[in-house]
Amino acid sequence: MIKLWGRNNSVNVQKAIWCLEELKLPYERVDAGMQYGVVNTPEFRSMNPNGLVPVIDDGGTVLWESNAIVRYLAAKYGKGTLWPEDPVARAHSDKWMDWCATTYWPPMRTIFWGLVRTPPEKRNLEEIEAARKKSAEVLTILDAALSRSDYIAGSTLSIGDIPLGCISWRWFGVKDMERPARPNVEAWFKRLSQREAFRKSVLLPLS
Repeated sequence: MIKLWGRNNSVNVQKAIWCLEELKLPYERVDAGMQYGVVNTPEFRSMNPNGLVPVIDDGGTVLWESNAIVRYLAAKYGKGTLWPEDPVARAHSDKWMDWCATTYWPPMRTIFWGLVRTPPEKRNLEEIEAARKKSAEVLTILDAALSRSDYIAGSTLSIGDIPLGCISWRWFGVKDMERPARPNVEAWFKRLSQREAFRKSVLLPLS
């Protein structure tokens, strides 16, 4: 059985959980990180010297970095579904995973930490507002891409949708924030929200 270390309110851990749930793989999850500790123990650092979650152990194959975990699980267990057999579709999925890390998540992280994990009296509202505007700008790119297909790399869910979906819950789930219309992103997110694995793994109260 696959073992996963990480708390279920982490955006990166949710990527791994959602992937496991979509593939219907049996797994055991161990709470780790933030209030749960674990990540600074010698045992954990021997698996991931960075001291970060998620980490998986699949029969002795130990992996860290959430996007790498998603790619590994999909390649091993989801060929033809999450892992497109067409190399072009797979490359497009892969491209969007990298785009999430470099372009989408940085401003969204500022919003999420500022409005969810920072007490009101300590918030930098100018920084949060700048990040909100940047996120809205970035989402025009995603909206244009989703005008061409139901999912990011075609007609079915693939690895590229997983980081996108986890981050987008931070965009749609944060309360009391102005969100300019992005109709294609909204329709895609509604499709994701109809998936049992997404609801179980990602659509949790933000904390």
